[in-house]
Amino acid sequence: MRPLFWLLLAVGVVANVFVTTFSGLTGATEIVASAGTGVVALGAGVGLWLTRARVRAEGRA
Repeated sequence: MRPLFWLLLAVGVVANVFVTTFSGLTGATEIVASAGTGVVALGAGVGLWLTRARVRAEGRA
């Protein structure tokens, strides 16, 4: 599952850079496309954070 999240994160970031820099979109279409790619990247980041390895601290109450 984690490799899929890493792939989605990379694709979301690259797609967002493409949309904001090279796509030629303007106005509402650029906003919607940028928001969509941002949601993918943020969702992948949250998925990675939720599936991280948790280390239990010894000696703490």
